[in-house]
Amino acid sequence: MAVAQQHKGNDSTKGLIAVFTGNGKGKTTAALGLAFRALGHNHRVSVIQFIKGSWKYGELEAARIFKPLLDFHVMGRGFTWKSDDLEKDKVAAREAWAFAVHTIRENRHELVILDELTYLSHYKIIEEEEILAVLRDKPPAMHIAITGRYASEALINLADLVTEMREIKHPYQSGVKAQRGMEF
Repeated sequence: MAVAQQHKGNDSTKGLIAVFTGNGKGKTTAALGLAFRALGHNHRVSVIQFIKGSWKYGELEAARIFKPLLDFHVMGRGFTWKSDDLEKDKVAAREAWAFAVHTIRENRHELVILDELTYLSHYKIIEEEEILAVLRDKPPAMHIAITGRYASEALINLADLVTEMREIKHPYQSGVKAQRGMEF
């Protein structure tokens, strides 16, 4: 039976899983757009970032404006390819995953954003089946947005919405470094 047939009437009661993946920029930005939209409807939103670290991101500054509806958790140690200690990064990622599982099961938010979650299974930090099991068992009305490169076929099949960001052109290719307000 198709999903649309299973949920007759008001589809707002079916929580969706959205995945923003691919090598292009805009995955986190797309998820934060969903957060902004949900906040406009007075929905509670939790953003959990698995990789990002101590940079001063613009979204962190904006998040303060939306308290108490928006909970923003930066739980990584920074970009892993620049890591000074990969084992510490893995520990931080596992702790962030445990926090995410608790947040989902607690069911206090209409939208939970798991920013850069795909890296945890791709780099074998968390077994993919564990992630998929938590997603399958999420509260029925909760929306979850997942970002990151390397979304697996199993995650794509589980999701209700999948968008792949494809890099066509990027200012970095011309020597332009990341700019405040655009990349962070």
